[in-house]
Amino acid sequence: MINLAYKQLLPGASIGIIGAGQLGKMLAQSAQKMGYRVVTFDPNPQACAFSVSHDHVCASFDDRQALLDFAGQVDVVTYEFENINGPLLAELADKAYLPQGTQLLLTAQHRIKEKEWLASIGAPVVDFRLVSDFTQLEEAVASLGLPAILKTTRLGYDGKGQMKLQSQTDLLEKRAELDELLQAECILEAFSPFDYEVSVMVARDVYGNCECFPVSQNQHEAGVLACGLAPAPIAGEMAQKAQEVAKMIAQASQLIGVLGIEFFVEGDRIVVNELAPRPHNTGHYTMEACNVSQYDQHILAITGRPLVPVKLLSPSLMVNIMGQHMPQLATTMDQFPQAVFHLYNKGQAKFQRKMGHFTILADQVEKLQNLRDESPFLKDWSQKYYSK
Repeated sequence: MINLAYKQLLPGASIGIIGAGQLGKMLAQSAQKMGYRVVTFDPNPQACAFSVSHDHVCASFDDRQALLDFAGQVDVVTYEFENINGPLLAELADKAYLPQGTQLLLTAQHRIKEKEWLASIGAPVVDFRLVSDFTQLEEAVASLGLPAILKTTRLGYDGKGQMKLQSQTDLLEKRAELDELLQAECILEAFSPFDYEVSVMVARDVYGNCECFPVSQNQHEAGVLACGLAPAPIAGEMAQKAQEVAKMIAQASQLIGVLGIEFFVEGDRIVVNELAPRPHNTGHYTMEACNVSQYDQHILAITGRPLVPVKLLSPSLMVNIMGQHMPQLATTMDQFPQAVFHLYNKGQAKFQRKMGHFTILADQVEKLQNLRDESPFLKDWSQKYYSK
């Protein structure tokens, strides 16, 4: 039975999306195909989701009145990324319909809170310590050992705001960099000797139903996702374990919408790395490879409609297109004529800026794994074009 605190919104209702980047764009396209009206909000006047919205608002994410006015013109509000003003969003939730709520967002915005909450519900995480200055860093290193990862507790993504410490020598030789990083509150995490990283996109609706998408295996270059292979070529029990943890997190957080969860796989053990309470780069493959995409499930959930049971239609390899790859785009399209390309139209093609992605389908995941690992073109794509 539906929770009476939630609404069921039928096609024709309006959806407001805070954030109009590529995730907002693909959410808007999903909502529109279902018959909803879409209004997007972003401070960038050239935000790529504006072009596919019925209407848009260009204002700062910190502009309280603009956000309240925006929320007042739609039937439901959602957000496409987590690094937004949490307290302001909490105020917005009191005055507008925001079925996702703010608790999971506020938790995921702070790495210490995120790790503490995950540990409290029994989710596996690495050991960690709060670090506010160099003395605390030395104490944390003595406690956790090296190597370890130092990260800011807030606003880090795509490898930004973090540093790997390999040995005691790093504490001396990288002192200036460490002092700069420690100007913000940080967390020191024990290093996970993981074999590979995987992701699970999990969705939950207002009826309490959960649906997991197939586990995807991630490959990063320079701290940024380069490609994702789904289903992940891992043991079945490991995939099942990751999905079980994902569902546990979704239920414990009373998730409404989709949540991206990154895991480290260490032998027969999995460890939760990060949460992203919104659509996620690692879930792009669902647009072609599944009967329903992560964006579709999110729209269904926030409008009070039941989720669609997920079916994998085809194994897939999703490859990110960064700014430095754009000069190679024509060659890439010729090299992979069977691929489905998504270009975000984000304007200037900056180094390491996500400009699009393409997805290749095959009847066997092993063929895509071989393509990823053996294709001279994709090897060159990763090794040459992810470094200046």
